[in-house]
Amino acid sequence: MLKSLSFDDVLLAPQYSDIISRKEVDISVRLDRDLKLDIPIISSPMDTVTESLTAVEMHNQGGLGLIHRYNSVRDQALLVKSCNGADVGAAVGVSGDYIERTRALLDSGARVICVDIAHGHHSLMRHALKTLRNTFGNSIHIMAGNVATLEAFNDLSDWGADSIRVGIGGGSICSTRIQTGHGVPTLQSILDCSNSDRDSKLIADGGIRTSGDIVKALAAGADAVILGSLLAGTNESPGENIYRDGKSFKAYRGMASVEAQIDWRGHTASVEGVSSLVPCKGNLRDVLEGLCTGIRSGFSYSGVRDLLELQARCTFIQQTSAGGVESSTHINNR
Repeated sequence: MLKSLSFDDVLLAPQYSDIISRKEVDISVRLDRDLKLDIPIISSPMDTVTESLTAVEMHNQGGLGLIHRYNSVRDQALLVKSCNGADVGAAVGVSGDYIERTRALLDSGARVICVDIAHGHHSLMRHALKTLRNTFGNSIHIMAGNVATLEAFNDLSDWGADSIRVGIGGGSICSTRIQTGHGVPTLQSILDCSNSDRDSKLIADGGIRTSGDIVKALAAGADAVILGSLLAGTNESPGENIYRDGKSFKAYRGMASVEAQIDWRGHTASVEGVSSLVPCKGNLRDVLEGLCTGIRSGFSYSGVRDLLELQARCTFIQQTSAGGVESSTHINNR
């Protein structure tokens, strides 16, 4: 039986560093020849995470926002158009109106089309990617996923994906592993998929809770990360503030939750997510700045100045459960 590692199972060993300032560290990534992100962070295409306000601020801070697909073609296209030509991505499915939706999104200014399904290693994904390539050519960036294995990563790349979302069942509001018994710890999926000889970019998606997890994901082979819960609850995220006991919250829900399915299609199918509340976090800019400070510090602990150097020089070690306790703040455990 294979053994799999999650983020909490490993640490990066500190190495000699001559980095004097975090400003020396370059955390940018190029997704394709024409699309460069100054920060390796993409906001998730969820209806409680990314609409136009989030997408605009993600662009302003050097990242990328993926506007969700859980609305009409017209409404989604209007959200993209309202970004006023900021680099923005938008999600589509693999059936129904996905060709019409893609055309409308591209006409409205979408820079990335994200083919977004829970189980990406599927015949419907193969058909959709080939159809999108035949219809729109090679000039558009197609992101696809999600997948969990090297075989799946290679297949999606061969089917036409420029970048691939790696991670199944690791999201904080995802119950796929509980409902179906399927999944792979996200870090292990990244380690496995990073062995691909294809050119597609690897986008880590799910299970990332801290800036340290982002550093581990990048070191393991990811080119960028998609974040949901870490970016939910900001001023720019969709939804109204909810007040309870003098505190302010916003809804955050999986798109396979009961609430989300009823809202966007009127009924439920397989329920593989939950709905929750997250504390309001203030401006998205401040959240991203905090995460990027941690990422740059992580690079400096390995003595590296960019992503390629991190992936070439990093050293992972496996920690015990006692090591995991020691790695967390534990003053209150006494």
